[in-house]
Amino acid sequence: MKKENLKPESLMMSYGYKPELSQGAIKTPIFQTSTFVFETAEEGKAFFELAYGLREQGAEEEPGLIYSRLNNPDLEILEDRLTLWDKAEDGAVFESGMAAISTVLMEFLKPGDLLLYSSPVYGGTSYFIKNILTQYGIEVVGFQAGQRKEEIVEILKSTGKADRLKHIHIETPANPTNALVDIAMCKEIAEQYSTNDKQVTLAVDNTYMGPLWSHPLEHGADLVIYSATKYIGGHSDVIAGACLGSKELIKRVKGMRTFLGNMAGPWTGWLLMRSLETLKARMELQARNAEQIANYLKKHPKVEHVYYLGFIEEKDTENYRIYKKQYSSAGAMISFDIKGGEREAFLFLNNLKLIKLAVSLGSTESLAEHPATMTHIDVPEEDKKKNFITEKLVRLSIGVENHEDLIWDIGQALDKV
Repeated sequence: MKKENLKPESLMMSYGYKPELSQGAIKTPIFQTSTFVFETAEEGKAFFELAYGLREQGAEEEPGLIYSRLNNPDLEILEDRLTLWDKAEDGAVFESGMAAISTVLMEFLKPGDLLLYSSPVYGGTSYFIKNILTQYGIEVVGFQAGQRKEEIVEILKSTGKADRLKHIHIETPANPTNALVDIAMCKEIAEQYSTNDKQVTLAVDNTYMGPLWSHPLEHGADLVIYSATKYIGGHSDVIAGACLGSKELIKRVKGMRTFLGNMAGPWTGWLLMRSLETLKARMELQARNAEQIANYLKKHPKVEHVYYLGFIEEKDTENYRIYKKQYSSAGAMISFDIKGGEREAFLFLNNLKLIKLAVSLGSTESLAEHPATMTHIDVPEEDKKKNFITEKLVRLSIGVENHEDLIWDIGQALDKV
């Protein structure tokens, strides 16, 4: 049985795990331990040499277990399985999505470097970029989703620091409006400003699409980042993050993770492995539900506009081209403008019965929130306006419930407005 002949959803049950090493247990046990015993001092020395990059790994040699801040069986098996969806060489798992994002940014940027990022992005990402990175002498400049390559290059040049560009971070589809960014275009910009002495890296936050509906590495991204809390975890019971890419780059990410100490623990690893077994089934049902709900909202008299990828219908537009190139599904995230403002949005949210009023997304239960006053409250007002994050915007994450029940709930809540 060869890995290349099997689909990821089939390999999620067993890939990377040897039952004979764990008393024949069919599921990976939880290795709740801080440290691991070496058989000999020589073995311990060999393990540390590899862990700290002091020598190359032998052809038949496997890195050994040392300490759970460096490696743990639950973490390693999970990372192996996550690489399958994105066809990545290696992966690193963290205790949160923000831990993954911040670790990548801190590893690939230093004082004096320039970061280019897309807008809108998740509120936590926006805060870290604008309020934390800048404290350490890192310059940051943003561009709007939908801007052309020439416009973005002009923005870079206008800073007077384009030659310092070191890293690009984009989020596509963007939270909360499903705005799209062309990954290949951003890679072209990264290559344009790379030199023999400096590689400009491109990282894509793919949380909105999960590992199923988009694979940024295939479109030129160097790294793909997930809040694994969302679709990968999928049950609102674990916080985690992940980063995938080449062995060379992930080695750097893991090195920074080791010293920041924000790796995922064994319980987190075990919970995510459990969730990966049903990831495809869950996400496909969520996408089918979302299509039904989006069509209902589009026709509702109290809804002004629906932000849903499935409604990108103008075939000659750049948005349509990006959508068809980068994504295999319209996903399960829907935002909509309710007619009115904050009062009407809050009335809708306060009258939901089945759908829960909570932030987060990608879980089995459907969730609703108000981005302008919740997830994106700290985004400057000017940026909110540019990105249509207004008082009338409501964001929905569609779960696995019966779509007719979800439509009933949305309908009765809109009736109260």
